Amino acid sequence: MSFDIARTPTLEIVATQDEVLLTQGLQARTQEAITRAESDAEVREAAAAHSVAQSRLEALKKAERELNRVVAGARAHIETAGQGVTDALIESAASGAGPDFGDVSSLALAELQCRYAGRAIERIIEHLIPVAEITVLREESHALIVRARALERIAQERAEKVLGRLREAASEEVVLPVDLSKGVAGALLAQARDFKQHAIKLSETADQLERAYADRHRAATSSAHRSEI
Repeated sequence: MSFDIARTPTLEIVATQDEVLLTQGLQARTQEAITRAESDAEVREAAAAHSVAQSRLEALKKAERELNRVVAGARAHIETAGQGVTDALIESAASGAGPDFGDVSSLALAELQCRYAGRAIERIIEHLIPVAEITVLREESHALIVRARALERIAQERAEKVLGRLREAASEEVVLPVDLSKGVAGALLAQARDFKQHAIKLSETADQLERAYADRHRAATSSAHRSEI
């Protein structure tokens, strides 16, 4: 180490002068810390809750697709069977043998299935999917906040460890201004800030969807009430 203390009273000490190696080392230690945060019990629990909410939403969308398929099939059967019942009724009445409704029971079953499948689709679209989407956003936002807090805890631990070592090395001749933003702790805090910002956006989106859902529900309830009157 060669320097002139009169010209350079402030020094920057790094592990290596090789910028590439320095960057790679920082990235490796940062990734190791992030992996540690992801293994935190609270982080895993929040991630699992988000996964459950996402699976519920996907299941509801699958149910909507399946019920639409059922409705399409039932309508096709109603059209075909309805024509058959009509023709049988006309011919039987014309023959004087008395009205013959043919396979009316199959037609009635198809109409019943179509009606209830339609009601189920309406409930899924108007209520269950909106609520599930809001839940997914809430759980994802919570998971990001929990991850951010885990990263902040690890950053705090690393900062305290580094400062402890520097404190031991310092003497009355040295004042050590420390910029932790350029190290692993700083990288972890930056990542935590990104998580929090994303979490806030998700929460705001969930709030907007929730207000829209509540407004639609109030409007539908009011309309139904007026119809009853």
